[in-house]
Amino acid sequence: MIKKILTWGGLAFLIFFIAYKPTSAATVAKTIGGGIVDILTGVGNFFSSLVG
Repeated sequence: MIKKILTWGGLAFLIFFIAYKPTSAATVAKTIGGGIVDILTGVGNFFSSLVG
């Protein structure tokens, strides 16, 4: 029950954040995306070094 409430609350907050602060939301998404790319690049480099 609590998980469902938190999920819907988080979704509502996300929609509110995007609707009222689109520039800030874009910055957050860009930062998170950049972090994910950095992590995946590091993992790729690790496996390349492991094989090569």
